[in-house]
Amino acid sequence: MFEAYAEYGITAIVVGLFITMILNLIKSQKDQNEDLDDIRVHIGKLETTVKNMESIVIKIVDRFNKSDDTAQRHREDVIRELNDVTDSIAYLKGRLNGKAH
Repeated sequence: MFEAYAEYGITAIVVGLFITMILNLIKSQKDQNEDLDDIRVHIGKLETTVKNMESIVIKIVDRFNKSDDTAQRHREDVIRELNDVTDSIAYLKGRLNGKAH
């Protein structure tokens, strides 16, 4: 009789431990799912931030390119004017040299 109670007792303890293990696994899985949901939310926010920053960087690069184009045109205009002035000076210098001889 004692052996039967001991066997049933051990069986009850093993079943109790098994149920405890299953409940702990379920709780752990629930916690992991909550953490994964939080991670998904944060990743969504990061994606939005990265898209906004990418847009800003593209606008800044475009702005620099436009500034460079404007500056290049300005330099070309200055060089063109300098060439005209140099040509005029050369013409005048030639006229002066022609009268001096």
